[in-house]
Amino acid sequence: MSQPMIENRDYYFNKEGLMVMTAAWHLRRGYCCGNGCLHCPYDYEKVPEPKKSHLLQAREDKPSP
Repeated sequence: MSQPMIENRDYYFNKEGLMVMTAAWHLRRGYCCGNGCLHCPYDYEKVPEPKKSHLLQAREDKPSP
């Protein structure tokens, strides 16, 4: 990932001012890091249980925009 990151494509800042990586950025990285990222496109495959199950359930419960 030697390309420079672009705001709103690779990341954005949430209400608390924290940088949030997008699904597009995660896909370019190519793997799940196991931290439970909000936009993880890999279904949290490296996140340990029970956190993984909680994250997947929260994703299902969240209404679509």
